[in-house]
Amino acid sequence: MSSAYVSSDEIRDQFSRAMSAMYQQEVPQYGTLLSLVEAVNQEVLAANPALNSELKQSDELARINVERHGAIRVGSPDELAMLRRMFAVMGMEPVGYYDLAAAGVPVHSTAFRPVADSALKRNPFRVFTSLLRLELIEKAELREQASEILKARDIFTANVKTLIERFEQQGGLSADDAKQFVQEALKRSVGTTTPRSTWPPMSVCMPNTA
Repeated sequence: MSSAYVSSDEIRDQFSRAMSAMYQQEVPQYGTLLSLVEAVNQEVLAANPALNSELKQSDELARINVERHGAIRVGSPDELAMLRRMFAVMGMEPVGYYDLAAAGVPVHSTAFRPVADSALKRNPFRVFTSLLRLELIEKAELREQASEILKARDIFTANVKTLIERFEQQGGLSADDAKQFVQEALKRSVGTTTPRSTWPPMSVCMPNTA
């Protein structure tokens, strides 16, 4: 990748932070929980110098408060395919397969995350991604209604599609393009809890505690 382009690790870091900020705005108590986690971590590390030293030597200390997980749901293979391309901009690949049909849930899932050790050390953020399986919806009327809704919607902005294509063509994004990519990716593909959402929102989970 050219030095003129922002690394995928940096874009992933920007995205996870921006998503967290958005979620904290919509769910204020989530911000409170993050503060509690940070306070607990500081207390534990202060009381255990050996652990503090171990985390510092393994490069874990700087990212101990980084949020690690997200979750998102999509409704069609085409949406999942575009989501795969979007996560690729952030250096994230599908890892693992989970069939939730056995639990009576009509979805199957994977997790998008970085796979290289260096990328995981930079920011290990991953997104558990579930795809609806229309064929497993028993009621024909409900299945047809869901199908029509999915056909009529587009959960990705035109701008984010353009930026994804630009990344694929030139092998990276400039700083300005990366910033715009994060903003555009958050507009629809993450969704919000307000009526303007086009799909269920992505959720984020707490960072690790010491």
